[in-house]
Amino acid sequence: MNQDTDIEQQIKLNSRYYLKISSDYLKAKLDHFINADQIPLDTVSSLFQQRQQAANLSPLPAFVKLSHKLQLTKFEQNILLLCVAVEINPSFAHLYAQAQDSETKNYPTFSLGFRLFNNGNWEAIAPHRPLRYWGLIEILSLQHEHLINCPIKVNERILHFLQGINYVDDRLLSYLIPLTASNDNILSPSQLLIQDEILNSWQSNHNRYRISHNSLLSSERTIKKIISQDVCQKLGFNLFQLMVEQLPTNSQDLAQFIRLWQRESLLFSLALYVDIRSLEGENPNSQGMTVLRRFFLSCQGLFFIDSYDKDYELSSHKLTLEVHKPTHEEQYDYWCQLLGENKETIAQQLTSQFNLNLTDIQQIYEKTSNIAPSLPLLWNECLKQTTPKMDNLAQRIELKATWDDIVLPEAIKEQLQQIVAQIRYRHQVYDEWGYRQRLNRGLGVAVVFAGVSGTGKTMAAEVIANDLQLNLYRIDLSAVVSKYIGETEKNLRKLFDAAEEGGCILFFDEADALFGKRSEVKDSHDRYANIEINYLLQRLESFQGLAILATNKKGSMDTAFMRRLRFIVDFPFPTADIRQKLWKKVFPPATPIDELDYGYLKQIQFTGGSIQNIALNASFLAAKNEGKITMDEVMSAMKSELKKLERSLNELNIMPPINNNFIDDDDDFDDEDWDDDDSIGLR
Repeated sequence: MNQDTDIEQQIKLNSRYYLKISSDYLKAKLDHFINADQIPLDTVSSLFQQRQQAANLSPLPAFVKLSHKLQLTKFEQNILLLCVAVEINPSFAHLYAQAQDSETKNYPTFSLGFRLFNNGNWEAIAPHRPLRYWGLIEILSLQHEHLINCPIKVNERILHFLQGINYVDDRLLSYLIPLTASNDNILSPSQLLIQDEILNSWQSNHNRYRISHNSLLSSERTIKKIISQDVCQKLGFNLFQLMVEQLPTNSQDLAQFIRLWQRESLLFSLALYVDIRSLEGENPNSQGMTVLRRFFLSCQGLFFIDSYDKDYELSSHKLTLEVHKPTHEEQYDYWCQLLGENKETIAQQLTSQFNLNLTDIQQIYEKTSNIAPSLPLLWNECLKQTTPKMDNLAQRIELKATWDDIVLPEAIKEQLQQIVAQIRYRHQVYDEWGYRQRLNRGLGVAVVFAGVSGTGKTMAAEVIANDLQLNLYRIDLSAVVSKYIGETEKNLRKLFDAAEEGGCILFFDEADALFGKRSEVKDSHDRYANIEINYLLQRLESFQGLAILATNKKGSMDTAFMRRLRFIVDFPFPTADIRQKLWKKVFPPATPIDELDYGYLKQIQFTGGSIQNIALNASFLAAKNEGKITMDEVMSAMKSELKKLERSLNELNIMPPINNNFIDDDDDFDDEDWDDDDSIGLR
């Protein structure tokens, strides 16, 4: 039997012993009241002394604890005893009837209390006094009966509590979720400092105020809960979570809820974890904020307020703390501790890319502990840890393209390789060379891929992600941008928060729609649109991963974004030589190809995306004809692509191949319709 069970068992024994002695005293008191000759006053006095001695047992009987916590007077304690005694010993009903000179009045009443005890006070009946305010007793109304003569009954929850059986009132549990501390949770030294600060604040202030609101700011919801659970475990509190949407909005219901919470928090040592993130961005005078403010102003106790980044003025007795993941050094040290000697390089690589809590690191290590630790194995487990959060928020792109597949000018390839190097070697530069100590922000890499559709921007992002062995996520702007005020920031916040763990690259396609220029404020819509852009600027600058912004309208992007970029990569329309390389690489090795006229094909100004389309369509034509891909199939597919782009072969001032069956006689050629700057795009 563990210590907690021993204590609980002793509380039950002491509580029931106290109730027995108190019931014996009450019976003697009633017998003496009914017939003073039958029970001498000395017997009553002796039992009263025994009751006083039982009140000093350790641990305290539940009746005594309740009286202290809820500040009951002696008379109020005796009224409560009248109600309890008849529940645990029905024979008291006969005594109550005799004492009240009525066979039908076999129940406790305030009138009986006033007649029995000489310390009676009418105020004990008042609604604001503990017996009624805390719902310890219930008044059962009788028609045409005065209040003082109405039956009174102990609340069932209170009856069980007084016998040492403690539980949270069922009416309150419908609003709450229990949060129990786990031995598997691991906090870093920097996170333990936050925990110690909360403990010190409570221990120094609760004797004066009996209240502590701890505002925990950040997106680290898991760590905030762990800190709150550990604090409560050390202080002997039972922690429950309340979703702010569950708070009653009706004034009367809210008042009852507050009163019930206060009573239960005193009897059961409750602490509350309140998630208010759903209210972020709301007007301070909104119904939700008003209800929340009234709740906190009315309640005493230990509270943990989960917020993203705003410290709402909910109480004057508050402690505001920012909760973050372990520092870079703490994560590195913990990896080294788990991996053992001579594994510092693996720890460096993992720490430089993934931003994890120590509990996550522990779980990843345990999954691979039966195998010799290797970087690829641990890397894949880290990716699995970070992938689920992002999969719910963005589209993961399957990575197939490599450096051998992409065809770009060498200068562009060199820029892309520099981007890879800035991710791969950031541990060396930031930590070993000391840049992390100098830079507060800008540790991530934000780049723009600019160029017309089909010039290879998405493929380049795939190549980078494949080289770095990271997941690539395309951000769906339709799922991010919302017409409702504040929703876009919430969506972006979730996205960046999930990406901060480091297992992914963010790819914003058509980024000019999201990162466009701020406009002159003419109405509220302009103001909130600018707020969204400002928020994007802030998150992009603080984001420590790689964010790629693809656009075919570089000039329409806000200059503030451009200043924060590490690279701007311009993807040019492919030259003839590049187009020839594209044509030679576009067909997979297993594809049956007849001799193609690459010299002719390279002359037609297509982007890589259009060339890919033509090659795929030509392959289906060849499969249908049960033969190889010839110029016939390629020219047919090319004609379809040009029609899609509202062009025709006759627009191109190029001599056709030997077989010119694909030029329509009805097409009029005008050399002004085509010049060297025209481009035909795909994506």
